[in-house]
Amino acid sequence: QLQLVESGGGLVQPGGSLRLSCAASGFTLDYYAIGWFRQAPGKAREGVLCISINGDTLTGADSVKGRFTISRDNAKNTVYLQMNSLKPEDTAAYYCAAHRHYCSGYVSEYSYWGQGTQVTVSS
Repeated sequence: QLQLVESGGGLVQPGGSLRLSCAASGFTLDYYAIGWFRQAPGKAREGVLCISINGDTLTGADSVKGRFTISRDNAKNTVYLQMNSLKPEDTAAYYCAAHRHYCSGYVSEYSYWGQGTQVTVSS
């Protein structure tokens, strides 16, 4: 069964950090671009960061520039989202998704999705 599983979400105070993980099973992440998306209640799902097959990164949300980074560990078949200097407006369900060819801004083009992990930034 092909699936992505996110982990690492939780409750954190403003200014804190979290690292989200996206682990794949049933397929190899090496051959996929992996995007992190987030969705807050009542809002559309938005792209956060994406890492291409060759390791290039693409920022989808200007609000995370300088605070979030994405990386991949192909040996562990896992992609990470490091989130620093978290703000209340970062509160959302975070999802990872796999695209067979490249980092796309279109949610519908991603083949596989995880179930999401909740991040809540609050004092």
